[in-house]
Amino acid sequence: MSPQFSQVSNSNTRRKSLENGVEILVQGTVQGVGFRPFVFKLASRYTIAGTVTNTSEGVVIRAAGPQIFSFIEALSAHAPPLARIDACSHQPLDEPLQADSFTIVPSRTSTSSRANIPPDISLCDDCFAELTNPADRRFGYPFINCTNCGPRFSIIETIPYDRPKTSMKLFAMCADCNREYLDPLDRRFHAQPNACPVCGPAISLHDNQGRELDCADVIEAAITAIAQGKVVAIRGLGGFHLCVDGCSAQAVATLRRRKNRPDKPLAIMVKDLSQAAKLCRLSDLEKTTLSSPQHPIVLLRPRSHSALAENLAPEMSDIGLMLPYTPLHHLLFAHPDCAAALVMTSGNMSGEPICTSNEDALSRLAGVADLFLFHNRDIVTRVDDSVVKHMAGDIRTFRRARGYAPEPLHIPQELPEFIGCGGGLKSTFSLARGTSIYPSQHIGDLFNTASLTFYSESVANLKRLYEIEPVAAACDLHPDYLSSHFARDLGLPLYRIQHHHAHAAAVMAEHNLKGPVLAVVLDGTGYGTDQTIWGGEILKADLHGFTRLGHLEQLSLPGGDAAAQEPWRMGMSLLHCLFGENCGTLNYFPAIDSASKSVLVQMLQNRFNTPLTSSCGRLFDGVAALLGLTPVATFEGQAAMQLEALARKSLTSGWKDILIDGIEDADCYLKQESEQRWEIISSKFVKKALDDISSGMDRPALALQFHSWLISCISRLVEKLSGTTGISDVVLSGGSMQNGILLEGLLFALARRGLAPYTGAAIPINDGGVSVGQALIGGMLHVSRSTNES
Repeated sequence: MSPQFSQVSNSNTRRKSLENGVEILVQGTVQGVGFRPFVFKLASRYTIAGTVTNTSEGVVIRAAGPQIFSFIEALSAHAPPLARIDACSHQPLDEPLQADSFTIVPSRTSTSSRANIPPDISLCDDCFAELTNPADRRFGYPFINCTNCGPRFSIIETIPYDRPKTSMKLFAMCADCNREYLDPLDRRFHAQPNACPVCGPAISLHDNQGRELDCADVIEAAITAIAQGKVVAIRGLGGFHLCVDGCSAQAVATLRRRKNRPDKPLAIMVKDLSQAAKLCRLSDLEKTTLSSPQHPIVLLRPRSHSALAENLAPEMSDIGLMLPYTPLHHLLFAHPDCAAALVMTSGNMSGEPICTSNEDALSRLAGVADLFLFHNRDIVTRVDDSVVKHMAGDIRTFRRARGYAPEPLHIPQELPEFIGCGGGLKSTFSLARGTSIYPSQHIGDLFNTASLTFYSESVANLKRLYEIEPVAAACDLHPDYLSSHFARDLGLPLYRIQHHHAHAAAVMAEHNLKGPVLAVVLDGTGYGTDQTIWGGEILKADLHGFTRLGHLEQLSLPGGDAAAQEPWRMGMSLLHCLFGENCGTLNYFPAIDSASKSVLVQMLQNRFNTPLTSSCGRLFDGVAALLGLTPVATFEGQAAMQLEALARKSLTSGWKDILIDGIEDADCYLKQESEQRWEIISSKFVKKALDDISSGMDRPALALQFHSWLISCISRLVEKLSGTTGISDVVLSGGSMQNGILLEGLLFALARRGLAPYTGAAIPINDGGVSVGQALIGGMLHVSRSTNES
């Protein structure tokens, strides 16, 4: 978004400004990014006298000089690389500014914080050069930073962003660091985490009983342990990582066993782009993203026969890779015995929040880690690693956390102070005020007390930082989500937003779409207005309501939630839909005993504990099981991810052509339920797939054919609905859209049919974006309600 500048209206105002000076308010991400030192240097260049200070509203500059308007224009044109200016307003001073020089004055607070909280940023090139320079006083120092890099969000207690309001307040600067901090020409001028080996935080190595180990070189001892196949818990920027040698299948297996994570992919860290290119295929955009200031985990295609352990991401097409983003990471990789890749997975037990304190890590991870690499700088806010993927020509965010949170999303609508409480899986919450929505960092699956505690603490923290006190709240329509209980307990006016409507609104928010739009939302589950489970939806939606125009065929969900954990159940549901009670005699799912199959058939026949669902995720599960992929999943989305990986083996450069050539055939899979609603009869193309299995078609071709049928049917139905509604804007969202074949195919097919498809990039299209949609819809409904009541 381009910064908004107020305009000086007439020549009298200009003369008054020139005579007395102006007060400038710069809003956005302008604290903790070297903005005040930048202003100081800019004032010197334009011969400006006055002051600059941080406030809860933003950066306030009082300035006078003959080049004042050139100075104001340069604030945006030459801003520091990490700064993000959302608005820059100025007004003339009533009295002449009494100043003959330019100074930085102490920060001041007000009753409402409008300043953006800067995210944590990876180590900059200048600091890296000092870290690796034996002649520099910070050589090998694990906490080197400056105004252009280092911790921000994870250490801030409150705004304005000053050292006494961060966890660095416990570390008094030595004379040398203080001199840098006070020198306007120094790169560390007002760098709040500034420190050195003399005065700053330090690292130490401990066994899993908490005893500190006497070692001359902590880094060398940690690398030696990793090389021996041990698990080392490393306290990082926003929490702990569990680290092992990523090239050792035995070490990876040990970590998986101890963490109870048998199959879910593990992220790795490598030294640099050169090493990344040896292990994975990289596009230019992926290289740029890996080395960006955010340094997220990027999902990449691994090269065949690389040095990586084969059990890092079994039966998956992608592996998560990131580059070192803290000085400590760089020091680990600088050691000559460091492995080519280190597993860096979240320091937690599966389903729990990441550990942040040394004490918490010892308590929860003593049975997982052999050694603990501690430091003594407190982590105020836990922040996991962000995850992104290059799909359909852009970088798409899957998990929005370190490097991105808590930067706001700007919208054209004006919202009250509001909170969207999110869903159940991949939970986030979002605060809103004015034209800004502030999505939280990734919280995780909200299904236990520990996660709810993390969620509640994060809500309180972000409310305090932004000084937002919601006057109303929104939550999911599902009454049993912990986030829904949290929202209800707030005691505020509450708006219950249907899950897929919120998904659609999140994409609308990112692209400033007012609607109406046609929304294709494909995911695993969402509570519907008819009390059934939705998940394969085509909606007509705006920011106030929606109409369900179409959906995938409803299937029975045998065992309810158990079907999401055991894909063979959905495979059996599809067989029962096609063949009735005879489905139990068919030769599928050899890993499942006949007694279990028989029980499931009876459940389906008697419609006992078999709720209906239109879920795309469960359809993928069933097809994956029928193709012989995992009958029982160990993590959410496993079967669907395996099905995509299988289909990719059959991809060719011209695979999208069949989406257009065969799209007219999609009509035979469409059924009009009523004048206003259509259904995609997915069991029909599953039956064709079963026939092709019998005829000997190979599994990768079948997997790709299933994707193609689904894309063709959805895009054809959307084209029909566009013709009847006159709507050409189409938004794509939901967790199933993280499937690159599905997303790219739909974007291609819809565009070729003359429609305008949109999907998320900055905001996750999975459930991590639901809270944004809730905040926007709920906020608009509250404004409308308040207006009607006044």
